[in-house]
Amino acid sequence: MTGLVQVALAESVAEAEEIQDLLRAAGIEAQLQSAVEHHPREVEDAPQKVLVPEAEIDAARDAIELLTEPDELA
Repeated sequence: MTGLVQVALAESVAEAEEIQDLLRAAGIEAQLQSAVEHHPREVEDAPQKVLVPEAEIDAARDAIELLTEPDELA
């Protein structure tokens, strides 16, 4: 069994879910994990790590690069 590695860091849960959906569309399963520890009573939208199986890291990076809009890179 391979471990999970971080392929992206999203600023919010919504952004992380968009990346997760993008990866799933490319056939890559992804999991989300909070990037920071925060107080349980806080309701802020914490940054999220996007994790994929280690064996699929290159494919995941390629998928993110190919499927993100060019305007976002400018």
